[in-house]
Amino acid sequence: MKIALASDHRGYELKNKVCQLLSKHEHTIVDCGPSNSSNSVDYPDYALKVAKAVSNKECDRGILVCGTGIGMSLAANKVKGVRAVVAHDLFSAEMSRRHNDSNVLCMGAELIAPGAIAMKIIQVWLDTPFEGERHARRIQKITDLEGS
Repeated sequence: MKIALASDHRGYELKNKVCQLLSKHEHTIVDCGPSNSSNSVDYPDYALKVAKAVSNKECDRGILVCGTGIGMSLAANKVKGVRAVVAHDLFSAEMSRRHNDSNVLCMGAELIAPGAIAMKIIQVWLDTPFEGERHARRIQKITDLEGS
Protein backbone atom coordinates (compact mmCIF):
# COMPACT_ATOMS: atom_id res chain seq x y z
CA MET A 1 0.00 0.00 0.00
CA LYS A 2 1.22 3.51 -0.78
CA ILE A 3 0.76 5.80 2.22
CA ALA A 4 1.22 9.57 2.47
CA LEU A 5 2.52 10.62 5.87
CA ALA A 6 2.96 14.04 7.50
CA SER A 7 2.97 15.80 10.84
CA ASP A 8 3.42 19.15 12.42
CA HIS A 9 6.27 19.87 14.85
CA ARG A 10 4.34 18.32 17.77
CA GLY A 11 3.79 15.06 15.87
CA TYR A 12 7.23 14.82 14.30
CA GLU A 13 8.65 12.13 16.60
CA LEU A 14 5.62 9.85 16.28
CA LYS A 15 5.54 10.39 12.50
CA ASN A 16 9.11 9.13 12.23
CA LYS A 17 8.30 6.03 14.28
CA VAL A 18 5.24 5.38 12.12
CA CYS A 19 7.42 5.72 9.02
CA GLN A 20 9.79 3.06 10.38
CA LEU A 21 6.91 0.68 11.16
CA LEU A 22 5.31 1.07 7.76
CA SER A 23 8.61 0.56 5.97
CA LYS A 24 9.13 -2.72 7.85
CA HIS A 25 5.76 -3.94 6.60
CA GLU A 26 6.71 -3.22 2.99
CA HIS A 27 4.45 -0.23 2.50
CA THR A 28 5.58 2.55 0.21
CA ILE A 29 5.88 5.77 2.18
CA VAL A 30 5.50 9.27 0.77
CA ASP A 31 6.86 11.55 3.51
CA CYS A 32 5.14 14.91 3.08
CA GLY A 33 7.12 16.56 5.89
CA PRO A 34 8.18 18.37 7.80
CA SER A 35 11.86 17.58 7.49
CA ASN A 36 12.86 19.19 10.80
CA SER A 37 11.20 18.85 14.20
CA SER A 38 12.65 21.93 15.82
CA ASN A 39 10.79 24.48 13.72
CA SER A 40 7.17 25.33 14.42
CA VAL A 41 4.98 24.67 11.37
CA ASP A 42 1.32 25.16 10.49
CA TYR A 43 -0.49 21.81 10.48
CA PRO A 44 -3.01 22.76 7.74
CA ASP A 45 -0.13 22.99 5.24
CA TYR A 46 0.84 19.37 5.90
CA ALA A 47 -2.71 18.10 6.14
CA LEU A 48 -3.34 19.53 2.69
CA LYS A 49 -0.33 17.73 1.19
CA VAL A 50 -1.50 14.34 2.46
CA ALA A 51 -5.18 14.96 1.71
CA LYS A 52 -4.41 15.96 -1.88
CA ALA A 53 -2.22 12.88 -2.38
CA VAL A 54 -5.13 10.68 -1.24
CA SER A 55 -7.80 12.65 -3.10
CA ASN A 56 -5.79 12.57 -6.34
CA LYS A 57 -5.18 8.83 -5.84
CA GLU A 58 -1.42 9.32 -5.80
CA CYS A 59 -1.53 7.42 -2.49
CA ASP A 60 -3.94 4.78 -1.24
CA ARG A 61 -4.23 6.23 2.25
CA GLY A 62 -2.76 8.91 4.49
CA ILE A 63 -1.65 9.30 8.08
CA LEU A 64 -1.38 12.66 9.82
CA VAL A 65 0.05 13.38 13.27
CA CYS A 66 -0.26 16.56 15.31
CA GLY A 67 -0.67 17.21 19.03
CA THR A 68 -4.27 15.95 19.23
CA GLY A 69 -5.11 14.80 15.69
CA ILE A 70 -8.08 17.15 15.68
CA GLY A 71 -6.60 20.03 13.70
CA MET A 72 -5.20 17.70 11.06
CA SER A 73 -8.60 16.02 10.74
CA LEU A 74 -10.43 19.31 10.33
CA ALA A 75 -8.03 20.50 7.64
CA ALA A 76 -7.84 17.20 5.73
CA ASN A 77 -11.62 16.85 5.60
CA LYS A 78 -11.85 20.08 3.57
CA VAL A 79 -10.39 18.22 0.57
CA LYS A 80 -12.88 16.50 -1.72
CA GLY A 81 -12.92 12.73 -1.35
CA VAL A 82 -11.10 12.66 1.97
CA ARG A 83 -12.63 10.96 4.99
CA ALA A 84 -10.18 11.78 7.77
CA VAL A 85 -10.77 10.44 11.25
CA VAL A 86 -9.14 10.84 14.63
CA ALA A 87 -8.55 7.47 16.27
CA HIS A 88 -6.88 7.00 19.63
CA ASP A 89 -8.06 3.46 20.29
CA LEU A 90 -8.38 0.19 18.40
CA PHE A 91 -12.19 0.22 18.22
CA SER A 92 -12.35 3.69 16.66
CA ALA A 93 -9.67 2.76 14.14
CA GLU A 94 -11.50 -0.42 13.17
CA MET A 95 -14.95 1.12 12.90
CA SER A 96 -13.70 4.11 10.94
CA ARG A 97 -12.62 1.68 8.24
CA ARG A 98 -15.41 -0.88 8.54
CA HIS A 99 -18.33 1.59 8.45
CA ASN A 100 -16.88 4.90 7.23
CA ASP A 101 -14.22 3.79 4.72
CA SER A 102 -11.83 6.35 6.20
CA ASN A 103 -8.82 7.03 4.02
CA VAL A 104 -6.82 9.34 6.30
CA LEU A 105 -5.95 8.48 9.89
CA CYS A 106 -5.19 11.37 12.24
CA MET A 107 -3.42 10.75 15.52
CA GLY A 108 -2.49 12.88 18.51
CA ALA A 109 1.14 12.53 19.51
CA GLU A 110 0.39 14.01 22.91
CA LEU A 111 -2.43 11.52 23.51
CA ILE A 112 -0.82 8.31 22.26
CA ALA A 113 2.57 7.02 23.31
CA PRO A 114 4.77 6.33 20.30
CA GLY A 115 5.07 2.69 21.33
CA ALA A 116 2.95 -0.38 20.85
CA ILE A 117 -0.55 1.12 21.05
CA ALA A 118 0.12 3.67 18.30
CA MET A 119 1.41 0.94 16.05
CA LYS A 120 -1.54 -1.35 16.85
CA ILE A 121 -3.99 1.43 15.99
CA ILE A 122 -2.28 1.93 12.64
CA GLN A 123 -2.16 -1.80 11.91
CA VAL A 124 -5.86 -2.25 12.69
CA TRP A 125 -6.70 0.76 10.53
CA LEU A 126 -4.64 -0.54 7.61
CA ASP A 127 -5.90 -4.13 7.85
CA THR A 128 -9.63 -3.50 8.33
CA PRO A 129 -11.69 -3.63 5.13
CA PHE A 130 -14.71 -1.46 4.34
CA GLU A 131 -17.92 -3.48 4.76
CA GLY A 132 -19.78 -1.71 1.97
CA GLU A 133 -23.50 -2.52 1.55
CA ARG A 134 -25.62 -0.17 3.71
CA HIS A 135 -22.50 1.76 4.67
CA ALA A 136 -21.73 2.53 1.01
CA ARG A 137 -25.07 4.33 0.75
CA ARG A 138 -24.16 6.45 3.76
CA ILE A 139 -20.70 7.24 2.42
CA GLN A 140 -22.33 8.39 -0.82
CA LYS A 141 -24.54 10.75 1.18
CA ILE A 142 -21.43 12.19 2.85
CA THR A 143 -19.77 12.56 -0.56
CA ASP A 144 -22.86 14.36 -1.84
CA LEU A 145 -22.39 16.96 0.92
CA GLU A 146 -19.01 18.01 -0.47
CA GLY A 147 -19.22 21.50 -1.86
CA SER A 148 -22.59 22.30 -0.31
